[in-house]
Amino acid sequence: MDRNPSPPLPSRDEEEEEGAGGDCIGSTVYSKHWLFGVLSGLIQMVSPENTKSSSDEEEQQMELDEEMENEICRVWDMSMDEDVALFLQEFNAPDIFMGVLAKSRCPRLREICVGILGNMACFQEICVSISSDKNLGQVLLHCLYDSDPPTLLETSRLLLTCLSQTEVASVWVERIREYPAIYDSICFIMSSSTNVDLLVKIGEVVDKLFDLDEKLMLEWIRNGAVQPLDQPQEDAEEQPVFKIVPCVLEAAKQVRSENPEGLDVYMHILQLLTTVDDGIQAIVQCPATGKDTWNLLFDLVCHEFCQSDDPPIILQEQKTVLASVYSVLSAIFASQAEQEYLKIEEDLPLIDSLIRVLQNMEHCQKKPENSVDSNTEETKKSDLTQDDFHLKILKDISCEFLSNIFQGLTKETVAQGVKEGQLSKQKCSCAFKNLLPFYSPVIEDFLKILHEVDKTLADDLEESFPSLKVQT
Repeated sequence: MDRNPSPPLPSRDEEEEEGAGGDCIGSTVYSKHWLFGVLSGLIQMVSPENTKSSSDEEEQQMELDEEMENEICRVWDMSMDEDVALFLQEFNAPDIFMGVLAKSRCPRLREICVGILGNMACFQEICVSISSDKNLGQVLLHCLYDSDPPTLLETSRLLLTCLSQTEVASVWVERIREYPAIYDSICFIMSSSTNVDLLVKIGEVVDKLFDLDEKLMLEWIRNGAVQPLDQPQEDAEEQPVFKIVPCVLEAAKQVRSENPEGLDVYMHILQLLTTVDDGIQAIVQCPATGKDTWNLLFDLVCHEFCQSDDPPIILQEQKTVLASVYSVLSAIFASQAEQEYLKIEEDLPLIDSLIRVLQNMEHCQKKPENSVDSNTEETKKSDLTQDDFHLKILKDISCEFLSNIFQGLTKETVAQGVKEGQLSKQKCSCAFKNLLPFYSPVIEDFLKILHEVDKTLADDLEESFPSLKVQT
């Protein structure tokens, strides 16, 4: 079914019986009696007398009656309305859904019930109520162990909604911390699922968790670092030890071509990991993981993002993901310069990518030449709020990374860069303009090498940047 059926309107008999709006939920046209009937049907489905145990009957329980599916899907659609969501809350619908989730083995029914709760949680008052119910919280977190992708997707959506509510976010973080198996379930999804929608949503949950709680992030980083002491050796293959970085990388590769926003999420997770030393070590300590991370991110910036044939304005779409990617590459570059995958010949493509980003940034930040009101206070304020913050972050990260690469350039690499065009006068001028004055020592050392390689180019650059000529 591509979409849920439209919610029912009250019948003429119901309208006449109840009078003007008597059977309507709040200010909607949805029928209370009809909704009572659907919820009563749900209660009957999971009541003890209807709970089956034989294998044939259990198999039958896996399927949902078409009429019931259509009706409960209507409730799912209706629950996006605040009046309906509040009415469901007053009718203790969350308890009914909790009973279904605890007892039903029907994947479609479980998906719909979690989906309805997810819609209800979009409203703050209900979100607080759902979050304060410890039993419901446990049942919902247990849904992360489900094998049904649609149910996992709706569970992730519900969790993300609750984690985004300031009042209750910490409650969910603590609950997740209490269940270590959630880490394994999430890592399993990231490393093995091919469902892009699910991968994006579970990535958003992980990103939010790490952003909210550094302690939890550190726990998850360390989870896969060592084999549990009490685990017998023969069980090691049966119980895989998930490591967070390879799982994130696998998910990133899966969403890369189909969902740019999803890739952005996973790159930000990697960036968050590099904000703590344990996270950097989790990336670089294992050579295979470090190489895999470096190769993926190098390929993104050198062959996919902000390419020479892209319009400069593309930077506005890619600024956040580029900031994350450059930040992680820079952290790897700074911490593991001796690793074989950090090849010297890759310095020039990175320099080319970074300078192109800085050039495009200048284009994006140019004021329109024919703007009549360009000096008004209102325009100045709007200029400050239009993406300047994210572009500044990208510029700072790019400049730091570029300076680190410049510091390690050899005479041979500089000569190759001049010959191939990565270190042309125009590109060097752009780099100098952005790196000065904060990285003056780096530029001065680079110029000394450039004097040996191409004195004319070095003199021209010194002429363009007088402060350097005085100091060298």
